[in-house]
Amino acid sequence: MLSFASETENTTTGIREVVTAAFGQPSEANLIEAIRHSPDFIPELSIVAVEKGTVLGHILFSPIVIETQPESVPALALAPLAVTPARQREGIGRQLVQVGLSKCRELGHKIVVVLGHSDYYSSFGFQKASLFGVQAPFSVPDEAFMVLELQPDALMGVSGIVRYPSYFDEV
Repeated sequence: MLSFASETENTTTGIREVVTAAFGQPSEANLIEAIRHSPDFIPELSIVAVEKGTVLGHILFSPIVIETQPESVPALALAPLAVTPARQREGIGRQLVQVGLSKCRELGHKIVVVLGHSDYYSSFGFQKASLFGVQAPFSVPDEAFMVLELQPDALMGVSGIVRYPSYFDEV
């Protein structure tokens, strides 16, 4: 039976293995390590899907900001989302996103940003960030850079450039 919970010391090795296998290289796993060891890490938002003691998937939400005038608005980055290759297309990733977004709401977060497949993430309510005047800090297809309001009108009056912490530069 599949269960979902925040990461623990016992799941960090499994997370690294799943993420490296899912992406075919270790950059995203290294990103998770960097975030985990940063002062920004929110342990409750590093969520694993586990079955019979084995990590099958992982999702991470971490703090970023949207630089606006005159201030910066806090938000979360959804990155990365990974499911072990042998178990992809079984809905594990979808469940991780749902559990993760629910936890983000529960903790009072208001905005989530993701860079990903628009068909997939739009099914969770994500919309093109450009519709809100929110821009990526790098060149990316418009439809792939998306935002989600976790609270109604969280993006009202918010427009600017998303700023990721420097550890994202390695991915």
